[in-house]
Amino acid sequence: MDYIMETDGLTKIYGSKAAADNINIHIRAGEIYGLIGRNGAGKTTIMRMLSGLSSPTRGTFTLFGKTGNQARKEMKNVGVLIEHPGLYPSLSAYKNLKIKAIAMGCDTKNGYIENLLELVGLENVGNKPCGSFSLGMRQRLGIGLALVGDPKLIILDEPINGLDPQGIVEVRKMLAQLRDEKKITVMISSHILDELGKLADSYGIVHEGRLVDEFTTDELHKRCGKYISVRTDDNEEAEKVLRKAGFKEIVADNDGFIRISERLDDVKMVVKKLVEADIIPNHVSVSDVSLEDYYLSVTGGKHNG
Repeated sequence: MDYIMETDGLTKIYGSKAAADNINIHIRAGEIYGLIGRNGAGKTTIMRMLSGLSSPTRGTFTLFGKTGNQARKEMKNVGVLIEHPGLYPSLSAYKNLKIKAIAMGCDTKNGYIENLLELVGLENVGNKPCGSFSLGMRQRLGIGLALVGDPKLIILDEPINGLDPQGIVEVRKMLAQLRDEKKITVMISSHILDELGKLADSYGIVHEGRLVDEFTTDELHKRCGKYISVRTDDNEEAEKVLRKAGFKEIVADNDGFIRISERLDDVKMVVKKLVEADIIPNHVSVSDVSLEDYYLSVTGGKHNG
């Protein structure tokens, strides 16, 4: 398998607590890799180590096929946006990008900065100081800064956190464009699992400092499949009725629904048995298991994003 980045037992310990414990991540070239986890799960710690901003307590990682000191030399090919972008608020987007480009030794002539601005959708902001930008515009400029130097991989920590729906859509489209047109590999963390599910090709779930699962979008679909979703005014009694009718794979979720993961063609039978028991369903549908559903099933708790 062609991995652009791979970790082996990556661990970070603060005092007596392991913020990241024995992490083994595999990121393929040309994909968007989504890192999922609650606040404090260890996502940012992992990203800081992979970005060279923090040294691991133990463990190693391979970057572009190289390890150790050779991997660290490859950091010039990695763009990073961890937490909030460091911007000069009184300067324009153009000048912010130019300062970093000069610092990195990039040739700022021949439209280099203009191309970056267009790539992140800020080509029409003129000389407006970035301190007056919306949060979405600042995030896009932060991603633009991460793209200075033409990296092969960018690592983005919560780039859509706090954005309004329009800002989220804009950033999602931009990241898809970077992957599809520029062939840039993206590692992204987010609490907004619905949006991440529309974007990522592979995922890693981090829970209490450990990587508990790693899978592709295709693997997610194979594992999850579909289910019958039912809601009534008495779900407890409805579940008893359905079990008597021979349905076995039934669970009650936290949103007030009963989920049946078998006999998907028997929706009419589900309704018939409930009505015969004087239980009127107010919702019946066949649904796909979402990324958030799967995340909750793996971590065994309620998402607090």
